[in-house]
Amino acid sequence: MPIRDLLLALGVVTLWGLNFVAIKWGVDEVSPYLLTALRYIGCALPAIFFVRRPAVSWSLLITYGMTVGVLQFSFLFSAIGLGMPAGLASLVMQMQVFFTLGLAALFLGERPTPLRLAGAGIALAGLVTIGAEHIGGAVLVPLLMTLAAAFFWSVSNIVTKRAGNVDMFAFVIWGSLVPPLPMLALSLLLEGPGPLLALPFISPQAIFSVLFIAYGSTLLGYGGWAVLLGRHPSGLVAPFALLVPIVGFAAAFVFLGEAISGLELAGSVLIFLGLMLNVFGPRLLARLRPA
Repeated sequence: MPIRDLLLALGVVTLWGLNFVAIKWGVDEVSPYLLTALRYIGCALPAIFFVRRPAVSWSLLITYGMTVGVLQFSFLFSAIGLGMPAGLASLVMQMQVFFTLGLAALFLGERPTPLRLAGAGIALAGLVTIGAEHIGGAVLVPLLMTLAAAFFWSVSNIVTKRAGNVDMFAFVIWGSLVPPLPMLALSLLLEGPGPLLALPFISPQAIFSVLFIAYGSTLLGYGGWAVLLGRHPSGLVAPFALLVPIVGFAAAFVFLGEAISGLELAGSVLIFLGLMLNVFGPRLLARLRPA
């Protein structure tokens, strides 16, 4: 991989890791439903006027927008708003890898290898370890909500796979038309007009959060990722996503002062090992077989 593309990959990973700090700053002042709506309004505008609609049906775009926007990010933003640590959220969200494996086996006929199943088992043990820290505690519900967000991310992955070989940057932008109205309706229904009326008075930090989430982590992040996938095999690009939780934990420590307990550290290591086995295990086994 040329140094230019290596720097692009590291830049994308950094944006995605910092995104969890930006979400925390955002939900401190803006309700999770409203923040989700603002995120996708920013993603769609003004890009929708300059990017041609991808060659997919409206039903597929709507399904993608509902799973990734209305479900995934409303759960994630709500979880962080309820106290889910940003660094831990960046790691737990990577459980989407294993949810995707299960859904692909069910709906796409892709059979996971024993190594991938072993990786999923190790990651599950890590998740149980983290959960044991919070059974009966205030973070248990946000932890479960973050898991729900990871699950709906995996559903959106299956929807994306159904889209086939299309311009993914355009797919993300046009799919961003879907979440704003449902999320604005949910905000008004469940929270009343107060959060919407308070928008003109939010702090510069919250404004930066909305802009970063919409344009930084989504448009620049997904756009850069799409460029990398267009230039290189997915097997070379995908492992860079393993760096997102590392950036997420570091950013949460630096900007939010988040600490991590012994059980959370042990569980995080197990999840990371499971991810590593899932990504690199098949390749390592393929190299060992000829030997």
